Amino acid sequence: MKSDYSYSTQLVYNTFPWPSPTEKQKARIEQTAQTILDARALYPDCSLADLYDPVTMPEELSRAHRLNDRAVMEAYGITKDDPAFFSEEACVAELMKKYQELTSK
Repeated sequence: MKSDYSYSTQLVYNTFPWPSPTEKQKARIEQTAQTILDARALYPDCSLADLYDPVTMPEELSRAHRLNDRAVMEAYGITKDDPAFFSEEACVAELMKKYQELTSK
């Protein structure tokens, strides 16, 4: 059995409830998501497998994802002062904590 994350509509997107972002946060998330799409469009002949190869991922796509990650994390209340901002393990733990808080209401 694999130990990495499995991404699908049944597992990731439904597992972590979406926060209630402010209008400013929502606009930033939309902007950074569009930046990801724009970066992908620069490489029309590349497959997603090519674009997301960890060794050859274009820098502008990697940067766009980092900006989007930060925007989403801030909507969850995770900031640069929080250890979850820098560690995937800590981030997932924080999201699980928030999930438990939201579902226990």
